Amino acid sequence: MSEWLPTLQTATPQEGYELAVMLARVAVKLTQPDAAMRDKLRPEYAEDAEALISVSQVVATHFATVAAANDYWRGAR
Repeated sequence: MSEWLPTLQTATPQEGYELAVMLARVAVKLTQPDAAMRDKLRPEYAEDAEALISVSQVVATHFATVAAANDYWRGAR
């Protein structure tokens, strides 16, 4: 895999959150590389409240990592 994540540094918290979402999405793609299978499974979890909450938890964990890497956006300006 080529280097797709050169840094966790972002200019703003919003960019940091978007990076956190991307990290979660890439993890799913690496775990299940078959796009057709991901598409087939999507309807099952799209209406599952627990699965959607789990997604939010994963993104929150990634966001905490990104925020720490950015020193919480350099001392909360």
